[in-house]
Amino acid sequence: MTFVIAEPCLGTCDTSCVEVCPVDCIHGPLSVEEIHEIQAAGEDQKLEDVQLYIDPIICIDCGACEPECPVEAIFPSEDAVPDKWNEFIDKNADFFA
Repeated sequence: MTFVIAEPCLGTCDTSCVEVCPVDCIHGPLSVEEIHEIQAAGEDQKLEDVQLYIDPIICIDCGACEPECPVEAIFPSEDAVPDKWNEFIDKNADFFA
């Protein structure tokens, strides 16, 4: 597996990582446009259980996304994910299954 997005993304859904991804491998259950509309309307509570995910098949491990994440939710490998967020490893993979 490649990069993993963990718990800090939940409810935040900052899309800076999506904007710098050269292969468009970061997605979520909502489009970037939908996320921006929700945030612009001040309805952030609608994003409470929403996060973004990195497609492990498409990701080229370039690392462009990691420094863009303002909440440090992106980790470069499964081994780098803190133990308390290990469930997000499968959660990322399962989103694209």
